[in-house]
Amino acid sequence: MTSHKSTQTMKPATAAKKLGVYLEATPAQFQEGVVSRDELNALQADPPEWLRELRRNGPHPRQVVAAKLGISIGGLARGGITDPLTTDQINALKAENPDWLQRERATLADVHQEAARVKSKNADA
Repeated sequence: MTSHKSTQTMKPATAAKKLGVYLEATPAQFQEGVVSRDELNALQADPPEWLRELRRNGPHPRQVVAAKLGISIGGLARGGITDPLTTDQINALKAENPDWLQRERATLADVHQEAARVKSKNADA
């Protein structure tokens, strides 16, 4: 008796999230199909030009925008950023460095510092 492995597939939205790209900016063929685990691995290992371009210039999904700005996704919402941003828009925000962005960076730094303190305390216990 041989075991028959079924191919794992995922929705385009899941694949886009794993690839760190904004789904609506991907080619129609990607958005309308399903992506197998092997296809995802191939895209990650040797990204086609459209994927390299999206990663380089955007538009970027919220989690990528937040990471590039050094804040949380909640911080994006509090700052009024609800739409995907391009790399140029992110760089412009960094250069402008508005008060809300400074506050959100400080908040995230405090959260990381507290998490490290708790982890250290638990490791000592």
